[in-house]
Amino acid sequence: MPARTGAEFLQRLASTRRHVEIQGETLAGDIASHPAFANVVRTYAALFDMQRAPEYRNVLTYHSPLTGEPVATSFLVPRTAEDLVKRRQAFKLWADASFGMLGRTGDYLNSALMALASAAGWFGQADTAFSRNVAAYYTKVRDEDLLCTHTLIPPQANRAVAGSQQGGGALMAHVVREDDNGIVVRGARMLATIGPFADELLVFPSTVLRGTPEDKPYSFAFAVPTDAPGLRFIAREPFDYGRSHYDHPLGSRFDESDAVVVFDDVHVPYERCFTLGDPELCNGFYTKTDALQHMTHQVVTRTTAKTEFMLGLTTLLIESIGIGQFQHVQADLAEVITTLETLRALGRCAEADASLNSYGVFTPAWPPLNTARNLYPKLYQRFPDILRKLAASGLMAIPTEADVTGNAAADIGTYLQAAALSGAERVRLFRLVWDTCSSAFASRQALYEYYFFGDPVRTAIAYAAGYDKSPYVARVKDFLESD
Repeated sequence: MPARTGAEFLQRLASTRRHVEIQGETLAGDIASHPAFANVVRTYAALFDMQRAPEYRNVLTYHSPLTGEPVATSFLVPRTAEDLVKRRQAFKLWADASFGMLGRTGDYLNSALMALASAAGWFGQADTAFSRNVAAYYTKVRDEDLLCTHTLIPPQANRAVAGSQQGGGALMAHVVREDDNGIVVRGARMLATIGPFADELLVFPSTVLRGTPEDKPYSFAFAVPTDAPGLRFIAREPFDYGRSHYDHPLGSRFDESDAVVVFDDVHVPYERCFTLGDPELCNGFYTKTDALQHMTHQVVTRTTAKTEFMLGLTTLLIESIGIGQFQHVQADLAEVITTLETLRALGRCAEADASLNSYGVFTPAWPPLNTARNLYPKLYQRFPDILRKLAASGLMAIPTEADVTGNAAADIGTYLQAAALSGAERVRLFRLVWDTCSSAFASRQALYEYYFFGDPVRTAIAYAAGYDKSPYVARVKDFLESD
């Protein structure tokens, strides 16, 4: 089938019966109409609709090599620099639609599946069936245009020990037995963003596993439908409070649910397994296949779009209340601009230095992408700080849409006007600023960006350890030894 429309996405969602726990309520279907998910599901449906819109389809789709039907560009295997640019252009169109606030749009994991399937032979080291499985699964997701999420980390019961040792080994999802048709998985994983309304759950490796017999039950990569028997999602409190877009402009549109995933003896057929019982393959899952580069290429594109939004919002705020003449305000604005241009430069460098990898995939250069993924978690934290400082006490008593259109309308028009905006316009702007820097939605965004790639300290350690410093060390040594 071709790339889906929003209606087709919603139709498939309505036809499944996934198990979701949220705020004491058990859902067994009808996810799209539940207040916690209704708005964000419609936002995702609109993204699918973009794929079929005449003005976007040439960028957002290409022809499936199997069916000839248009499928999402995020599945395109890049063989040339032009292919890589098209992929980035498609990422950017979707990212712009949410100002980069949606971190689990389908293009993120589609990129991973593309790279994994291109490196299918690597999975055959343990069993050639795994090579066939990962290639077939990629084709299925591509040609059915399925929406995937993933779950990576173990429950955080006692971080002083490995995940496989927490709760006597019973907490982290693990294989409890095998049969003629597959494996049975029990335990839990975190943190499945969009899990309650995704089509598929990818259960991939994350933490480094030791090559010991005790680690074998925790060493796997597989995929299951989100309505698989025994699979449960425990969703966090929603930050979409059922209010208008005026009152909560971001939270009412882009609140992706995050969920703990419980595996209550979930059966996974062998054809959906990509590796089993092999810690070494799990540890090389992203790096040996170059999936990490293609996933990060999407992320840098998304965070560039997010930073463009921050620049636009910050500028509008400054102009609205007439503070642009102050030097510290200009310095803050320059900081946002610097972050944006840094991301653009790193993204362009990654594409300019791209090359074919050993699987024949044109792959963006890793050093600039790795630099971006180390910088952005820290740089993003400054944006809410800057907005709070510039808006100051103006954020403390913002009326609602009901006030703007109600009995307080005249007072708002008189006393809440801004240098360049009417009272109603200022309230609308400041509600957007609030939802970007101070609301529950804003706090989740800051936390999400900070830990997007895991613990930033560990990421930095790996960055420093993996960077080739030898040419620069040699140059200094040569200088020291010169006369």
